[in-house]
Amino acid sequence: GPRSPANGSGGARLFAAVVDTFLEKLVAAGSYQRFANCYRCFYDLQPQLTRSIYDQFVSQLQASIQEEIQEVKNEGNLERLFDSLDKIVEEAKEREEPAWRPSGIPEEDMRSALLPHLLKHRSHLRRLLRDRQQDNSKVAQCVLAGRDRIAELQQLIQDRQQAWQ
Repeated sequence: GPRSPANGSGGARLFAAVVDTFLEKLVAAGSYQRFANCYRCFYDLQPQLTRSIYDQFVSQLQASIQEEIQEVKNEGNLERLFDSLDKIVEEAKEREEPAWRPSGIPEEDMRSALLPHLLKHRSHLRRLLRDRQQDNSKVAQCVLAGRDRIAELQQLIQDRQQAWQ
C-alpha cells in the first residue's frame, strides 16, 4: 500500500516536510488578525463567530491543498519516483568512483563515456580470439596427426601390395 510520510522514503519524507512547511507559512501569512481586519464590520458584531469561520476556512483550505497535492503525487506516481531516487542516492553512496560529469566539450565527453566500454569490449574480443586460436591450434594438430596416420596407412597399403605381387 502507499506509505505514510512518517515511514516513507527519504524523498517522500522531504516532500511531506516541504508541504507541511508551506501550509504552516500559508496559515501564518493569512493570520486571524488579517482575516478579522478584512471583515472588520462582521468581527465587531460577532468576534467568536468570525473566529469560528476563520478556523473552518483554514481547516478546509489545508485539506483542499493536501488533497490537490495528493492527486498530483498519485497522477505523477511520485512515491515510485521518490523510491527510485532514494535507490539511486544509496547506490551513489556505495560507489568509489565519482559520477560522470560532462566537460562541455562533446568530443571529450563522448570519448570519456565510450572509452571504458570500448576497452572492455576489446578485452573481451581479445579473449575470444585467444580462445579461438587455441582451438585452431588443437584442430591443426589433429589434422597433422590424421595426415601422418593417412601417410602411414598408405605406406602400409603399398608395402602389402608389393608383398602380394
